[in-house]
Amino acid sequence: MEERQNNLNTIIGMGLIFLLVYLWMQYSAPKEPQQDAEQPTTTQVEPEAGNAPDAAGQTAALPATVPDDSLSQLRLSGRFGVFAPGASGTEQLVTLENELIRVTLTSKGGRIKEIFLKKYDKINTDSAGNANQSPVYLLEDSKNRFEYAIPAAQAAGPVSTADLYFQTTKNRNTVTFRAPTTTGGFLEQTYTLKPDNYELDYQIGGQQLQSAFASGKNTLQLNWVNHLDKLERNQEYERNMSTVYFKPNDDDPDYCDCRSDDTEEMGDQPIKWFSHSNQFFNTSIIARDFSFKQFTGETIMQTDADQDLKILKATAEIPMDKGRVSMTIYSGPNEFERLRAYKVSLEDIIPFGSSIFGAINRWIIHPLFAFLSRFIGSAGFVILALTLLVKFALYPLTYRMVYSQAKMAALKPKIDELRKKFGGDQQAMSVETMKLYSEFKVNPLGGCLPIFMQMPIWFALYRFFPAAIEFRQASFLWATDLSSYDVAFHLPNYVWGFGNHISAFTLIWVATTLWYTWYSMKQMDTSAMTGNEQMKIMKYMQFGMPVMFMFFFNSFASGLTLYLCFSNILNIGQTVVTKQFLIDHDKIKAKLEANKNRPKKAGGWRERFESAMKEQQRVQEERAKKGKK
Repeated sequence: MEERQNNLNTIIGMGLIFLLVYLWMQYSAPKEPQQDAEQPTTTQVEPEAGNAPDAAGQTAALPATVPDDSLSQLRLSGRFGVFAPGASGTEQLVTLENELIRVTLTSKGGRIKEIFLKKYDKINTDSAGNANQSPVYLLEDSKNRFEYAIPAAQAAGPVSTADLYFQTTKNRNTVTFRAPTTTGGFLEQTYTLKPDNYELDYQIGGQQLQSAFASGKNTLQLNWVNHLDKLERNQEYERNMSTVYFKPNDDDPDYCDCRSDDTEEMGDQPIKWFSHSNQFFNTSIIARDFSFKQFTGETIMQTDADQDLKILKATAEIPMDKGRVSMTIYSGPNEFERLRAYKVSLEDIIPFGSSIFGAINRWIIHPLFAFLSRFIGSAGFVILALTLLVKFALYPLTYRMVYSQAKMAALKPKIDELRKKFGGDQQAMSVETMKLYSEFKVNPLGGCLPIFMQMPIWFALYRFFPAAIEFRQASFLWATDLSSYDVAFHLPNYVWGFGNHISAFTLIWVATTLWYTWYSMKQMDTSAMTGNEQMKIMKYMQFGMPVMFMFFFNSFASGLTLYLCFSNILNIGQTVVTKQFLIDHDKIKAKLEANKNRPKKAGGWRERFESAMKEQQRVQEERAKKGKK
């Protein structure tokens, strides 16, 4: 009766473990939306007529139009103060362009209107599973805001640059926006596009700002609202990897919560940079000769039914004591080396993970992948090469595992004899089996080390493949995007656990894992550790885990499942070759017999385990006697 109760407790315990692991996976895993509505394509706006550069590469300044009506002028002066000359006018568009991007700027607010990335596409998947490509634009949403609150003199309150029409001058790859004041000064914003980069040199300042600003005011309040576009196939996962990042001057980068609405206020702590980041792209503002103050970052979650992926906000104070400050605006892909070149930890916006797993990704796996990519053109074959290198490095542990299994197999006939002798007395069977292992100096857990050694790599790769832009839209076999799930079969309807598709790499991984588990368990005997019912539970767990993980991996990055498929196939090959050709089984049997004749050392884990098993057996026998009374 008590043994049944113990087995029931074991089943309940294992069930709870399964439930906790499954809930964790459901929380961590990307979920495919039930229906992916086709997203509208953003159209690039060309500069208006009259704003084209002349032969010298310049455009004429476009003066703001001020109404002649004295009443209107008075009303504008009351609202905009000394910045009333810029209160009315006509919006002018101007572009800056290099080999990588085209930046469209507007004189209304003197801000970036959109950025077109020339070498990237986004994939929109409709409800039938058809993929449609369209260009990638950043900062393009008409609802976006990028404005400064100016403490304007003679104004009823702060004046927003979003309401001002700036005079525009272009000189080659530099655009200057100027808002004049009634005091003879001006507020000026200058953008210079760097060649062969996604970088804009940005300055804001002017002349006679002290007289243009309200008394005692010498700071601008930046307000940035960014409605992120949906750029990836798996929008749920993209949403959970998009957020506001920021770096305090004297601390590591931090970020707002990725999975829920969140606000981070930094107060007086100086900030070096802040970033609005998608899964694979970001727009970052880096202070060069000053520090941001009073920074606040905010994320607002959206759903699959919403037009936007997520809404990101940032506010910060910019000191204008020197009359002009300089910044760097980066708006482009999350390329590790390109971001690292700024030497301000900007590469930390790539969600490779934290702790040891992030370090493994940043300083081992990513450099290794970049090195292999120099010689191998296909990302899929680079993953294969990476798997081969990992397996080669861990082969000594694999050999030890197979060698331990071979020793267990050599003792199996003796264990079978014990099983016949003790029949259903599992407690006695366990004690005697452990004596046998101790006598022949065999560790039944000796084959577990390779699995534990690989776990840090597995956890690191779990974060690596969906974060490294090198896998974005990289194809291999039937997978069209190794950073997202592969689609071997489209399902006519949404199916719980699968979504609208079935991943072939996931199915291959499940099949090879089940086969390898079956093959490995043939070489082992677990009766020393458990009773019959518990042994069955352990078997069910080993066979059930791959099936449970199937629902998790079906919507995960196919680069990871491809790696796991390669890993399983190589595991099977290494195990079979090592067992059949590299291990001398007769020599193992002779060595076990030699171990038996050696004097037994006192102490050790085997002796302690035997004592514990004997004590448990004694307690069990006493309870059985009391039960008979």
